[in-house]
Amino acid sequence: MDNLNDEKWDKVFPESKKTKHVKATFHNRYGITLVGDLYSPLSASAKLPAIAVCGPFGAVKEQSSGLYAQTLAERGFITLAFDPSYTGESGGQPRYVASPDINTEDFCAAVDYLSCRDDVDGDKIGILGICGWGGMALNAAAMDTRIKATVTSTMYDMSRVNANGYFDAGNSEQARYELKKSLNAQRTADYKNGNYALAGGVVDPLPADAPFFVKDYYDYYKTARGYHPRSLNSNGGWNVTSALSFINMPILCYSNEIRSAVLIIHGDKAHSCYFSQDAYKKLKGDNKRLLIIPGAVHTDLYDNTDIIPFGEIVEFYNKYFNEADN
Repeated sequence: MDNLNDEKWDKVFPESKKTKHVKATFHNRYGITLVGDLYSPLSASAKLPAIAVCGPFGAVKEQSSGLYAQTLAERGFITLAFDPSYTGESGGQPRYVASPDINTEDFCAAVDYLSCRDDVDGDKIGILGICGWGGMALNAAAMDTRIKATVTSTMYDMSRVNANGYFDAGNSEQARYELKKSLNAQRTADYKNGNYALAGGVVDPLPADAPFFVKDYYDYYKTARGYHPRSLNSNGGWNVTSALSFINMPILCYSNEIRSAVLIIHGDKAHSCYFSQDAYKKLKGDNKRLLIIPGAVHTDLYDNTDIIPFGEIVEFYNKYFNEADN
């Protein structure tokens, strides 16, 4: 695990003068120590509602999730932007592994931690997932009844994209069989070599004929806008074999049973918008909302504060947190 540093501001976004932040550590039920940045308003005289924030997939808390957390803390919430298991400053070996089960659990572990803080109102805890952690957030909301409100932003369903490919172009038994053959051959090679091959982060240099969504990722992860030395997408990427568990164990199986409030946000120009649109169709109840942002591409909702609908997000959390009082 990387060394922790409470003093140096190491985020890709500017530090707010309206909040304070401290390093926080907690553990999940698999015994993995997770590390986050806890943001809070400068002055608070009562217990506050709290929000755990994670994502995007392959990012770290010093990137988009920290920006969301800091901005929501400016609006009166205690927020926790955390690194998921096996990545960033969080623990877990081997490094750079993703898991539909363990990463869903990471959100629930963040709820554990926030629920036990003296400055948090334990009846008013929400979560917010960005990109691939949007799917994890919905998965956690389907399981964890302590979560009163969930927001997803520019969401990916990581099971679907791993099993079916982008835009479901590889959605066939034969295509999955060939993919699994390749990944299992990699398992053998990894075991023989004594280490785990990395898939590589965002492609660099950027090919001239790269599809727009690859250029979109490059513009965030490989430039000063969002590059961070601990970010998997900015650097070596995930273990190649991480995809196996997502193919075999789909998330969102019980998202239709989520009773708590859900707000799904996506840009209409994002290549990934179909994930949110289809996830929303499964949800039930009048406390669910799909908010489509005109003209926004996928990474606009990572860090473009002129486009991210923080006003609607705050209004959503306040509405359903306040219902907890009734």
